[in-house]
Amino acid sequence: MKFIDLLKKKRDGGIYNKEEIVFIVKEVIAGRIPDYQLAAWLMAVHIQNMNEEEMTELTTQMSISGEILDLSDIKGIKVDKHSTGGVGDKVTLVLAPLVASAGVVFAKLSGRGLGHTGGTIDKLEAIPGFNTSLTTDEFILQLKKIGVAVIGQTKNLAPADGILYALRDVTGTIESLPLIVSSILSKKIAAGTDVIVLDVKFGSGAFMPTFELAKKLAGLLVKVGEKLNKYVCVVLSDMDQPLGKSIGNTLEVEESIRTLQGEGPQDLTEICLTIGGLLLKGAKICATLEEGKELLNKKIKNGDAIEKFKELIIMQGGNKNVINNPEIMPHAKHIISIKSDRNGYIGHLNALKVGQACKLLGGGREKKGDPIDHAVGVVLNCKRGSYLKQGQDIAFIHANDLNNIDTACNLIKESITYSDSSPVEIPLIREILMP
Repeated sequence: MKFIDLLKKKRDGGIYNKEEIVFIVKEVIAGRIPDYQLAAWLMAVHIQNMNEEEMTELTTQMSISGEILDLSDIKGIKVDKHSTGGVGDKVTLVLAPLVASAGVVFAKLSGRGLGHTGGTIDKLEAIPGFNTSLTTDEFILQLKKIGVAVIGQTKNLAPADGILYALRDVTGTIESLPLIVSSILSKKIAAGTDVIVLDVKFGSGAFMPTFELAKKLAGLLVKVGEKLNKYVCVVLSDMDQPLGKSIGNTLEVEESIRTLQGEGPQDLTEICLTIGGLLLKGAKICATLEEGKELLNKKIKNGDAIEKFKELIIMQGGNKNVINNPEIMPHAKHIISIKSDRNGYIGHLNALKVGQACKLLGGGREKKGDPIDHAVGVVLNCKRGSYLKQGQDIAFIHANDLNNIDTACNLIKESITYSDSSPVEIPLIREILMP
């Protein structure tokens, strides 16, 4: 079997069998395929697509291409959540301790931010001392002790995905649905969890620009998950405007703490309760989504959720005092107010531009490995549907370096589209797909 022959087969619209996909992934891992051939193969897959059987086999082979986490010694059903990324998406920070406070083991391997989207690991590292680099044994031991751990993704987990993703990023094949499905699910399966809820976002600040594309991806994720005997549920959520009001690492940790204390923004609270309710339902803790949401709401009100977050911080070496004294995290030297230049309703709030402003301030990365400033970001004083008077604050920019401040301010102003009438309310969660 030769890779060039398999490349030509997909180029011409052929369908791979199991042996051919096994061969391709093994060759990728062994480093025997030159980048120029692998890039051509990725484009062939992007153009010619794959059927569900091919996607399922590719996902399987990628998931076993490296280390497989064995969580079988941990009692109960293990759950996980994944988001396709967005602006102000700090859901994991709230969801992990919240779900664990209800007695479900939440095992989370998260990534760092890239481009205009923030990463969970970066946000947690705004907490002084928080260690996101636990060994596999430490990760499992912590799950046994407190039922929750959030660490960075290991290079040994689905390494075939790491190789392919690096090339997808520079070959215009990021949008390929078969490659997205196999990338997301292979890592989740290798991580050893039983129940997976995926948050597929759509809109200006999301990977998927339209609801239709997001729903197509969601359907494939559920179907391939079923074929692999995994409980995979997908939430389709709006990312046309940022989630919550805070964008930036320290700022998002602060907002997450407030949410766990019952004082968070409505949209962030809603999506956390919904995803959490689905995880509890999948773990058979609750019979319905509504029962799950009700239980999690009680955990917020009685203080169990914030106590579990404190446990998580302590176990991973962080300073627990951040709960009551967030000032111990990095904070920006300058806070600049952006004022509205007219009266009117906010008809649209472009998440992409807000995310770009945060990145420009130093809160994001152009490429992997770039340093970030945990202190900087944007705090919105309005959301879609808000009514602003001329001179009223639109947002506050938190900055250390003022070199790009004018551009960042302009991006925030450009993110706002005014309307003379109140806009039609758009639901945060458009649809839920369940197996």
